[in-house]
Amino acid sequence: MSNFICVQCGTQFSVTAAPPETCPICTDARQYVRHEGQAWTTMEQLAADHHNRFEEEAGQLLGIGTEPNFAIGQRALLLQLPGGNLLWDCITLLDDQTIAKIEARGGIRAIAISHPHYYSAMVDWADHFSAEIFLHVADRQWVMQDSPRIRFWNGSTQPLWDELTLINCGGHFDGGTVLHWAGGAESKGALLSGDIIQVVPDRRYVSFMWSYPNLVPLGAAAIRRIVNTLQPFHFDRIYGAWWKANITSNAKLSVATSAERYLHAISS
Repeated sequence: MSNFICVQCGTQFSVTAAPPETCPICTDARQYVRHEGQAWTTMEQLAADHHNRFEEEAGQLLGIGTEPNFAIGQRALLLQLPGGNLLWDCITLLDDQTIAKIEARGGIRAIAISHPHYYSAMVDWADHFSAEIFLHVADRQWVMQDSPRIRFWNGSTQPLWDELTLINCGGHFDGGTVLHWAGGAESKGALLSGDIIQVVPDRRYVSFMWSYPNLVPLGAAAIRRIVNTLQPFHFDRIYGAWWKANITSNAKLSVATSAERYLHAISS
């Protein structure tokens, strides 16, 4: 009996005697099944030839990512605050070194995740650190491993602690969420965005997609909803889903300018 892990997206499933036939997250049109076909691993197998890298992305913000690259390849962010640490997004590999490094920084009070592609091994992480998991209820169907630690929230915002707010922007997924950190960027505000708002290589801009690997854009109404939803919040920086995929100043203007550029492109 094992908690099998999808090699393509890194999602860990409930314990079974044999691997599931398919991964619903990968057979969904936003993702894909590898050309070689569906494949599975376990946490023990993954830990045998992978390790986690740790790097400071900013003050109070520790990046955690797996090497060699595994599954989608995102890095998580440990946000360290007086009221308790929040793990933003998640990665699959959880080994003894990772547990020790995080415990040395005060553990994890809660985990919040932008969308189902990053659910990964969230239940294992939550169990090790006795943490809650905050997920938007609109994405409930994509949870492949149930847990009493999961707290499904509803509506457009969910306040946490230390001026943290989860914001449901939709877009990539109906429950697509970003985290607003009012005290970030020297109190100018910051967003932790996953790829709900994707920081692109030209880091003056962001982009928005329904499917990134299959290159399916969002429609105009979804873009306007994202911009309008973020309007009440001040933020000078965005921390994206990948190492150094960050906008370090004028981030709110970058979102507005990028949305205008995007809307013009899809209407031409």
